[in-house]
Amino acid sequence: MADALTANARDLARDLDWLTSMLEMRLSAWFAEPSRSPPLPLSGPQPAMPLGSGSLYAAFLLRHDITAAERLIILLALAPHVRPHLLDVLWTRNEVTQRGFTEFGGVAGCGGGFMPSAETALFLLAGDDLAERLKVARMLEAGERLSRLDVLRVAGVALGEPQSSGALQVSQRFLGMLTRGRETGPVFDRHFPARQVSTGMRWEELVLPEATLSQLEEIRHWLQHGDTLLYDWGMGHRLRPGFTSLFFGPPGTGKTLSACLLGKLCDCEVYKIDLSMVVSKYIGETEKNLARVFDQAEYRRWILFFDEADALFGKRTQVSDSHDRYANQEVSFLLQRIEEFNGVVILASNLKANIDDAFMRRFQSVVNFPMPRAPERLRLWREAFPARVTLDPRLDLPRVAERHELSGGTIMNVARYAALRALARGTTEIRAEDVEEGVRRELHKEGRAV
Repeated sequence: MADALTANARDLARDLDWLTSMLEMRLSAWFAEPSRSPPLPLSGPQPAMPLGSGSLYAAFLLRHDITAAERLIILLALAPHVRPHLLDVLWTRNEVTQRGFTEFGGVAGCGGGFMPSAETALFLLAGDDLAERLKVARMLEAGERLSRLDVLRVAGVALGEPQSSGALQVSQRFLGMLTRGRETGPVFDRHFPARQVSTGMRWEELVLPEATLSQLEEIRHWLQHGDTLLYDWGMGHRLRPGFTSLFFGPPGTGKTLSACLLGKLCDCEVYKIDLSMVVSKYIGETEKNLARVFDQAEYRRWILFFDEADALFGKRTQVSDSHDRYANQEVSFLLQRIEEFNGVVILASNLKANIDDAFMRRFQSVVNFPMPRAPERLRLWREAFPARVTLDPRLDLPRVAERHELSGGTIMNVARYAALRALARGTTEIRAEDVEEGVRRELHKEGRAV
């Protein structure tokens, strides 16, 4: 990590020196003749970012082919965090109005330093050239590259105020990558309703019927060879860029685990979105929340796993009021984003029958996760307990597996209960009565008799 931080500091220092020189150039031109201040000459030389520099900052610029204008905007947003005095020159007082220059922008901060606004970026890059200002303003809009890449956004625009008055706010993820030397995922909150999920298990430990495993292999093959199929084999004009699958089956049968293992096997991060939480009572909020997830996933090769898909894709009733019409609008928005998304989207439901038939044709695969059969349950039981424990000779796992129809998730709950009971006794032996009691408790939770 120390090497990554050193590399980041080296490349950032060089780029911040470049920002300083460009800012000096802009101010010199402005004070010489404000009404004819031209755009910056960005076609000139800029600091090179050699491959293999070891800098996450340089790797980001190269990977996404960041333009000179985008690079300066990023540096402007970063300056208050890494070299705050760089922008002190923008505190210059206008002797005519006896206050700061409107042209320089800026917003009030708590630390005493100059906090750049979108107006600051417009001034730096475009000067007084209106056409260039409009081009730069578009670069700062939500949904454009810098926003989609989760680098920065324009924040805090008051109702009725110009968009350029908003603060140029760098994302915590991007700032953390530069200042901590490692990439971190976005923060889960009501504005970003997706949480990264993962597993320590291996693909070989997945206990599922052969038919289910075969369908999961199809998704795995898409993750590994989809780009080759679309671009090298020339099928991109006939197929949409992504892959959408429906996972259905009772709780605890391996839907989330399978998504995590697909991601692990193909080196993709998996983000889980609970649609029952995302759906907002406020008009427009559902679309905004989901848009943030798709915008960030677009360039990062994420697998998006939508749990409780019934919340939006359930059987539709006749539209009778504005709430029903808006619910249909939410569904249409999500379907559009899914169809445009170039990655893998998995929607999960407990029952296939809960999903509206009109949506089924949109899935490239529909994968059934049934309750495990007795042989599969026996394997789950045998693999549920750690190697360091011993099993009570009276514990007949084949009989337990045959007798009780339980999901893999439920079996793990029983194993946890029995193992904790053993630890509480100060032993490593898993007792038969603890397993039976654990089974009884789980069946009672589900409203079933032992």
